[in-house]
Amino acid sequence: MTAAATATAALPVPPGVSYGFFLEAWSDHAATVRRLIEHGGARTVCEIGGGANPSLPLPFVRERGLDYTILDISPAELDKAPAGYRKVAADICGDDLPLAGRFDFMFSKMLAEHVASGHAFHRNVFRLLAPGGLAFHFFPTLYAPAFVANRLLPDDVSSIALQAVAPRDSHRHGKFPARYSWCRGPTRPQLARLRALGYEIVAYRGFFGHDYYRRIPPLHWASRRTAEWLCRHPWAPMTSFALALLRKPERPPERAQ
Repeated sequence: MTAAATATAALPVPPGVSYGFFLEAWSDHAATVRRLIEHGGARTVCEIGGGANPSLPLPFVRERGLDYTILDISPAELDKAPAGYRKVAADICGDDLPLAGRFDFMFSKMLAEHVASGHAFHRNVFRLLAPGGLAFHFFPTLYAPAFVANRLLPDDVSSIALQAVAPRDSHRHGKFPARYSWCRGPTRPQLARLRALGYEIVAYRGFFGHDYYRRIPPLHWASRRTAEWLCRHPWAPMTSFALALLRKPERPPERAQ
């Protein structure tokens, strides 16, 4: 690590920021979403980019009496989701979104890296949230090398590479263009621009490591050792994933006279 990186890593961790190993985020995500809904008393819930694979099963939605909406840009992906969900085909970065100020809780998983504009994405989520509402996002981050490569490679090449290292059902889990706009770990500029939109940052957790090299044992070993070291000596620009929990204030901040 360079002297500049060492100096940056030594800076105090901002309030609400924490770090961990990537497996924590994947294993706990579904339970965390349910816990946030239950503990927060949310009734109107929106999953952004749920498409073919809604995160909340219908029995949970019905048991909790949730008004649950899946918002996705692709009608074709929404058509793959089981019947029984409320589905809205719309671009979360668009200027004419319905349902403004409606939702107590909004969340996304592995969606933020695909949006055209991180600014528009977070701005519109803020608009759709009711006062006091929470937004919860899980996304990969730059500048983990694997995601830098995904960002720079042409889509057809990155699709082949992804299928080679992490095979998936392409019908249920399609490969979409990756842009990584505003997909960063808990760096100070990232926190500042979210606050500039009006959010309170409840928690922002960065994670190190990933499993994309598991079919290449030497690289996988080196990646794991690096991630373990970064967990002990965190440096925000080198996270691989992040969880952001954001709140829309009950009242807009008062402007100075």
